[in-house]
Amino acid sequence: MTQYAPITNADILPLEVFTEKRTELRQEIVRLKKNRRVSVGPDITFYFENRATLLWQIQEMLYIEKGGEEQLKDELQAYNTLVPQKNELVATMMIEIEDMDHRRVMLSQLGHIEKHITILFEGEIVRALSEDDVERTTAEGKTSAVHFLHFPMTENQAALFLTTQNEVLLAIEHPRYHYQTSIPKETLESLRGDL
Repeated sequence: MTQYAPITNADILPLEVFTEKRTELRQEIVRLKKNRRVSVGPDITFYFENRATLLWQIQEMLYIEKGGEEQLKDELQAYNTLVPQKNELVATMMIEIEDMDHRRVMLSQLGHIEKHITILFEGEIVRALSEDDVERTTAEGKTSAVHFLHFPMTENQAALFLTTQNEVLLAIEHPRYHYQTSIPKETLESLRGDL
């Protein structure tokens, strides 16, 4: 089985086994996720996903909701589209604003933000592609607080990403939210494992 393989029923621990091992498994996933989080500007965070983070999320949803086989089918269908494929990074982007009034205003100003996100390195530009399961911006221009993004790379881009010693930037260039950040070395090392 490869890191690109879909998650199947066979990967899912029975509820009682997961419940017993949950604390130990949570510690492992916290360690993994620690270097897969990147903030861009004051209000947006990217959580880079891989097969392990998505498997954890499915197990957690089943643990919390206890929906059985029917829920498992839905979770697999939803999360398998996010398992990164060869030469691809995948991230959950969250607009994280605690104050409800401020959040409402910001979301109403950030329509189609997902079309303005790139990873930049060695003169290369890798544009984010949004999951196309649902439209994340309303007719009034209000965006969702959560977006699922793919960053597909060419073979050449992936090779450069794996070897560059120079800065790699994660950038948002929306008219109402214009920030970029240098992806930390520890995060780059973790993300290189996805390619």
